[in-house]
Amino acid sequence: MAEYEWQRIARAVEEEIRSGRIPLGGALSSITRLAETYGVADRTIRRALRDLRERELIETLPHKGSYVVDALPPTDASESGDSED
Repeated sequence: MAEYEWQRIARAVEEEIRSGRIPLGGALSSITRLAETYGVADRTIRRALRDLRERELIETLPHKGSYVVDALPPTDASESGDSED
């Protein structure tokens, strides 16, 4: 199945967060700047940010922007540890 642009962008931003390039508590670039960086419409960035919020990687403060949360949830890979206890 093909990946949507917002999914690609959300994954790229998540990689930047988890690698520390965007630190815990750090601000993300503005929606306009992210749209320019990725060459997409603002609504595509908004959808990617919504995904990151739903996965509790970022929080968005009205009129202030989006910020990385102070403590990251585990990655999907570490959550799916199928143990046979």
